[in-house]
Amino acid sequence: MPPSPFSKLINPRFPPAALGLESNNATVVHLDRGRGGYTLRRAATITLPENLLHPSFDEQNIADANTLVGLLSEVALSAGLGKQRKWSVALPEAATRASILTLESAPASRAELEEVLHWKYERAFGAPEAELRVSRERLSQDSQGKQRYLAVGIRLAVLDEYEAVFEAMGWRAGLILPRHQGEARWVTKAGGDALLVSSHAEGFTALVLRDSQPAIARSVICEAQDRDDELYRLLLFYRDRLAQTDGAEGARALDRLLVVGEGFNKTHVGDLVQETLEARPRILDSADVGLALPSNDLSFDALAAPAGLATLAW
Repeated sequence: MPPSPFSKLINPRFPPAALGLESNNATVVHLDRGRGGYTLRRAATITLPENLLHPSFDEQNIADANTLVGLLSEVALSAGLGKQRKWSVALPEAATRASILTLESAPASRAELEEVLHWKYERAFGAPEAELRVSRERLSQDSQGKQRYLAVGIRLAVLDEYEAVFEAMGWRAGLILPRHQGEARWVTKAGGDALLVSSHAEGFTALVLRDSQPAIARSVICEAQDRDDELYRLLLFYRDRLAQTDGAEGARALDRLLVVGEGFNKTHVGDLVQETLEARPRILDSADVGLALPSNDLSFDALAAPAGLATLAW
């Protein structure tokens, strides 16, 4: 994963503290690392008022910046992190979009590469490239030898809203990522095929990782009743395009599943995967991915994204 989709950093040193934002809550964490994985040194969650934060790729996200500043200050103080100034931030998923871009032919020059990618940004994100902040990571070639890139985009106007809040708090948010990239940290440390389903009130993002690299990335905005159909379509795409085409190694199986957030029942997603792919993946929880939670009062769904970003400190 790239260190930041919204800023280019040279030799970054990331803090072990991170903030995760969603439409209905804000969560702060501070991690420690031990032999067996990671533990929470400090953590707290606060419920946000309805309609204060309306995550959207195209529209204003923050209804009242001053209120959000006050609540973020409150949750940081409650976690004992009131003096923390350096943060990583996981933005609400619906505020960003992700896509894997495949080039049909190899560009003849660097200038041609940039031209093609900028055209693909506009098609993938549905906005003029001048209105976007986009970061990309070059991936391994596909089975046909075509170049691929993981692109993550956010509208500049939306990013400005969040950065203004952090600036008002005196925070240095050196790393700002979509929520799913923090969560993906928990499934990128092993080989094989894994599926991350990052669910939220507006839809979900699905990320298939093969040998720790993104193979499929889909940002889906949909009604609750359409979630199963959209996920089923993605599983069919995986089955038809990836699971059966792995060269000399033969067919691959999706063996790990991480479902985070509201909107999907984890067992139900596992059943859907089994019915579609005829394989039963291991459904991961915090213990499986190496994050020790000190009590049942803390939800891995809320912690996964900021805690994942905090692991970048090591």
